[in-house]
Amino acid sequence: MDLISSILSAFGLSASAGLNAYIPMLVLGILNRWTSFIDLAEPYDLVSNGWVLGTLGVLALIETLADNLPVVNHVNDAIQTFVRPVAGAIAFAASTNAADVHPALAVVAGLVVAGSVHTTKATVVRPAVTATTGGLGNTPVSITEDILSASVSFVAIALPILIGIGIVVFGWPIARWIVRRRARTKATG
Repeated sequence: MDLISSILSAFGLSASAGLNAYIPMLVLGILNRWTSFIDLAEPYDLVSNGWVLGTLGVLALIETLADNLPVVNHVNDAIQTFVRPVAGAIAFAASTNAADVHPALAVVAGLVVAGSVHTTKATVVRPAVTATTGGLGNTPVSITEDILSASVSFVAIALPILIGIGIVVFGWPIARWIVRRRARTKATG
């Protein structure tokens, strides 16, 4: 992968880790082991070890189940506050390792991206879903998050340009909103 593709893949994988820590790691390992879409350098190629893949599969299943149980899902989000950003950092670093991106920069970027997605999920999305549906909407939202995490992980590796398009499509309105909000705050100030 070239530099731009690696960086776009890294952003997609780390964002996916913010939704489910283990799915993007599992996708990275599977695709590294059995396809030519990605070729992870040492030490990140360890994620494609059979034992590691098995462990990631079990952890992904546990997180998926925990995220679908009322009350347990909030405990899971509290625990995942530490796990998801680390998974995002590893995914970002693994994706950019061969692309001349400094490892420290890759780790920080992965932490920020996965941490931001997780924080939004845990402090805005899930409480809103719980409050508006009495908790009944948490299971469909959780399943959607896991499907989104898996889909974005595959797309980030197979078609990283789509991640770039997604960043522009979703990032532009958010950036405009922030600029307008700051301007309003400054004007009323």
